Amino acid sequence: MPVLPGGVLGLVLLFLVLQAKWLPVSWVEQGSRWLLAEMLLFFIPAVVAVVQFTALFEQNGIRIMAVIVLSTACVMLSTALVVDRCYRLLRFRHLRAKREEGALCLR
Repeated sequence: MPVLPGGVLGLVLLFLVLQAKWLPVSWVEQGSRWLLAEMLLFFIPAVVAVVQFTALFEQNGIRIMAVIVLSTACVMLSTALVVDRCYRLLRFRHLRAKREEGALCLR
C-alpha cells in the first residue's frame, strides 16, 4: 500500500477543511502570504549543497542544469494552468451569484 507523504496529506486535509468552511480562509491567508514572501530562505540549503558537491557538478553539471530548467518550466506551466483555472472558477461563481442576486431582485 503506497504511503502518502505528510506534506501532501496535510495539503489535502487543509483543502478539505477550507472547502467545508470549517476554517476561515483569512486564517490561512496571512501565513501563506508570509511563506510566499520568504520563499527565498527555503532555497538556501540547496545552495549550500551545491557548494559542497562541486566535483559532482563538474562531472554532471549540464545534465543537472537541464533537469533543473525543465522541471522549473513544468512547475511554472502547471502552476499557471491551475491559477488560471481557479481564477476562471472564482469569476464564474461571482458572475453566477450576481445573476442569481439580480433574478431575486426582479421577483
